[in-house]
Amino acid sequence: MSPQARLGRHREADCLVLELAGPWTTMTVAPQDGALDSLAPDGARRVRIDLAGIEAFDTTGALLVHRTVKQLSARGLEVVLSGGVKAHRDLIETVRSHDVACPPPPPARSAVVTLMEHTGRATFFVFDEALSLVNFLGHTVVVLLASLLRPGRIRMTALINQMERTGLNALPIVGLISFLIGVVLAYQGADQLRKFGAEIFTVNLVGVGVLREMAIMLTAIIVAGRSGSAFTAQIGTMKVNEEIDAMRTIGLDPMEVLVLPRVVALVLVLPLLTFYADIMGLLGGAVMANWMLDISFFQFARQFNAGVPVWSFWVGLIKAPVFAFIIAVVGCYEGFKVSISAESVGQRTTAAVVEAIFLVIVLDALFSIIFSILGV
Repeated sequence: MSPQARLGRHREADCLVLELAGPWTTMTVAPQDGALDSLAPDGARRVRIDLAGIEAFDTTGALLVHRTVKQLSARGLEVVLSGGVKAHRDLIETVRSHDVACPPPPPARSAVVTLMEHTGRATFFVFDEALSLVNFLGHTVVVLLASLLRPGRIRMTALINQMERTGLNALPIVGLISFLIGVVLAYQGADQLRKFGAEIFTVNLVGVGVLREMAIMLTAIIVAGRSGSAFTAQIGTMKVNEEIDAMRTIGLDPMEVLVLPRVVALVLVLPLLTFYADIMGLLGGAVMANWMLDISFFQFARQFNAGVPVWSFWVGLIKAPVFAFIIAVVGCYEGFKVSISAESVGQRTTAAVVEAIFLVIVLDALFSIIFSILGV
């Protein structure tokens, strides 16, 4: 077999004859590619392509022959194939039947149009996610109410386990953060109030700030990052391993087995964590006030009792169950949205933390507006 494809040409009256010889395969036709592409008919009105000399043939050779026929026909020439074995001619016909014209590239769009398109897609995505989350929220409420009517369906072992994980195990980090926030509030407040000779009101600042906002907000954010993400990762991993499908197969409701204990546990422990954060935040403020302003703990307690209304405590505590419910629902919802891949677990876990913190802040703003209207 010859090492390279060969191309011969001669004239027969008004017919140009192209003689293909040697192996016309992927490894050998490169030298003839340019020759066929720039082929000139030299005044001929017909072209005959002789395939008799071809020793080996594959789709690359067939593509070159088909392209040549197509180009010469487009110039108005009559092109015929002659010679060659049936298998070679059939391969050329197969290539011809699968020759599909590529659509032209889309016109370039301006940056403004592209930005508007991305904004629109993102808006529809957010709307769809919000609708799905509301649907899951309603499903959770229905399951919760049904379980309250039939308390025996609540799995106490799973409930106590989740309370330990989300509440008891979170005490160190919640206590430390709250204590430090109390220290920061007292330090910054004392630094500003000293200019007006009103250092004693640092106690009021710390009391109101910790009880109404800082304790519950920081606790909710910590729980969202710690427990909400854990809910998503746990349920998502179970979905990847097809354990949730197995539950449904044996007649168990994943909402009762997986979602209900987590939601109830978090609703029960977040108010307790908030109360603990209140104590630690006030303790941090008292320590800093004693160190910077020489206000004794007794003076701090007396000023706190006189200057901070009791509703400041209840305002923070009322928010806790609502925040807990939202964090738990978002964490479980994103867990069920995990697809069958490990990468999806990480993506949904991140989404759960971001969505939970965003919703907590939005709800806190709504609570602030409501309490302001009510004069609390």
